[in-house]
Amino acid sequence: MFFPNAPYEHPYSPTGRSWYDLEAEDYTGLPESRQQLLDWLQETSQTAQIPPSRIVLCGFSQGGAMTLDVGLALPCAALCSLSGYLHAPPQATPPLPPVFMAHGRLDRVVPIQQAQQARTLLTQLGVKLDYHEFNMAHEIQHPVIQALQQFLDREI
Repeated sequence: MFFPNAPYEHPYSPTGRSWYDLEAEDYTGLPESRQQLLDWLQETSQTAQIPPSRIVLCGFSQGGAMTLDVGLALPCAALCSLSGYLHAPPQATPPLPPVFMAHGRLDRVVPIQQAQQARTLLTQLGVKLDYHEFNMAHEIQHPVIQALQQFLDREI
């Protein structure tokens, strides 16, 4: 397993990281982060000798959004977005990887409506989507991990 670090310091957590400005509605920093993540994926794939078709990209919150943003344009094995969302309608490149999404109905950081909108758009694109809503906030609870494990067992 490989874990990229988001490039920016998190404004509310001394140990946290962010992929782009949390305060800006235009996702300031997104193009740079998108390129950094793509570069990191390519370098990691080459260094570890793992073809992109065997990579499962997974992220939480902004990381879930980045997973969908970048992963739908790559030949990944699967994508997993936990409490994530779409920045914009995806620029997906066939073949589309299967996607796992999990979101908390009580999430006050990323409202459930953003996940539901992503579900609608991904379904319209023909993505094989495994979508779940849980009675939780902006977090990852054990039932999410169980559902994710079942998805991975089935898809890869």
